[in-house]
Amino acid sequence: MLPDIRDYEGLYARFSWAVPEHYNIGVDICDRWAAIDAGRPAVIEVTPEGQTRVLDYAGLRDASNRLANALRKRGIRPGDRVAVLLPQGHAVPIAHVAIYKLGAIALPLADVFGIDALRYRLGDSGARALITHAGGLAKFADAEDDFEHPDVILSIDGPDAGAEGFHEASAAESAEFTPVDTLADDPALMIYTSGTTGNPKGALHAHRVLPGHLPGVSLPHEFMPRPGDRFWTPADWAWAGGLLNVLLPGLHFGVPVIARRFAKFDPEAAFRLMADHGVRNAFIPPTALRLLRSVDNPRGRYDLALRTLASGGEALGAETFAWGRETLGLSINEFYGQTECNLIVASCAAIGVSKPGMIGRPVPGHRVAVIADDGRICAPDEPGQIAVARPDPVMFLSYWNRPEATQAKFIGDWMTTGDQGVMDADGYIRFVGRDDDVITSSGYRIGPTEIEDCLLRHPAVSLAAVVGKPDPVRTEIVKAFIVPRDGIHPDAALADDIRDFVRNRLSAHEYPREIAFRDSLPLTTTGKVIRRILRDEA
Repeated sequence: MLPDIRDYEGLYARFSWAVPEHYNIGVDICDRWAAIDAGRPAVIEVTPEGQTRVLDYAGLRDASNRLANALRKRGIRPGDRVAVLLPQGHAVPIAHVAIYKLGAIALPLADVFGIDALRYRLGDSGARALITHAGGLAKFADAEDDFEHPDVILSIDGPDAGAEGFHEASAAESAEFTPVDTLADDPALMIYTSGTTGNPKGALHAHRVLPGHLPGVSLPHEFMPRPGDRFWTPADWAWAGGLLNVLLPGLHFGVPVIARRFAKFDPEAAFRLMADHGVRNAFIPPTALRLLRSVDNPRGRYDLALRTLASGGEALGAETFAWGRETLGLSINEFYGQTECNLIVASCAAIGVSKPGMIGRPVPGHRVAVIADDGRICAPDEPGQIAVARPDPVMFLSYWNRPEATQAKFIGDWMTTGDQGVMDADGYIRFVGRDDDVITSSGYRIGPTEIEDCLLRHPAVSLAAVVGKPDPVRTEIVKAFIVPRDGIHPDAALADDIRDFVRNRLSAHEYPREIAFRDSLPLTTTGKVIRRILRDEA
């Protein structure tokens, strides 16, 4: 927990880690609360029709114990990988808590994954069990070739297609279970990277990953928990952003977490959900925030109770930051991290740590710097790579079965992120772009973020992404892929207007020399643009 010090320098200096030697995520986020406040709401599930179902900590304890017994009876042992392919809902925390208590390794899989993505992750991880629903089973049934299924498959929608019923299997077991006495350094969770630059890698995390996240959750949510806090994110709970930024820390803090499955993000429905269910704290990725900007007068139309609004996963941009202040009356607190080492930099407007265009300052407990290729710490305003020093409780153990890739992630004791950035004299970090995203044109190194942010200011642009296109004269030119706003019919004149718009606001070497209009952009499940696909197209 962060000490209640409303001064960044004092907060950073006074913080120290207190991760116990023996620690189990499942016991911490479930059994601890069930013993002291059994009826406390843990997860509030909202159906598409607006009905609610409340799972309290006593219910979470009993259901997870029954599931842990069911999995153990079916041969699941400590260290086995158990995949969870489910949308937001009660079954997700029940599954995770059971897996952690069992000493197994949870493998979250996004509900939007297709069969190829699922086949790769299940095969690469060697998952022994899969907990899913009818929609997940249908994906395997539609596979064109034989698919090697995990040994154990449980479906929350009942027995079907070779799967046992999740609820039926659990109901037959005892609600008493003795959790495995895990060490904080024992493996607990494996999340595959987004795969924006190649095949996804399984980042293996220890139980200590949750305590490691807590300062990085509390800071951008302005000293969560506070009385009345209520947490929500549209991000899939299979992603580190949904699972480790919201669900698991919310359960640790005893803050009720809202669950609502969206087949497709709907900005009007999102505002309605936050208003109807008193959401006080929201984590909304930048792409979703840009979609929320399409809603007129949200504060006038919806009775919002938001106390904090945080964002991360990709660069927020000054334009969206300004919209948050002007339209919602909130400073959007940006944070930064990656699957391997998450929530290590953040903003917190409540204590004055907020600067437009910057992702924030190092979160207490983490040593973060911008380094050169040889590991030297860069001077203020000198570009380099964002890195975090080990040891660090939030840092991954290794890439699954990829020792060479694990070793290549480090320069000495610095874990490199592959993200280019600049740290100013005040310790604020500006995100420039992924190593692969930086564009080299006529001798200039250009980050995509500033150009994309400028494009979003144009009244005809809804979403935008820029990449480098090979050019025999300039090495690369800037190419923009643009999704127009509703009702806009793009043509050559609009492309010229957009080019001039950027040229006049940035510089002659940064404006997009080519523009392609698209109905949509390729996104990961986390809402990040997959620029690799756009680069290939360019």
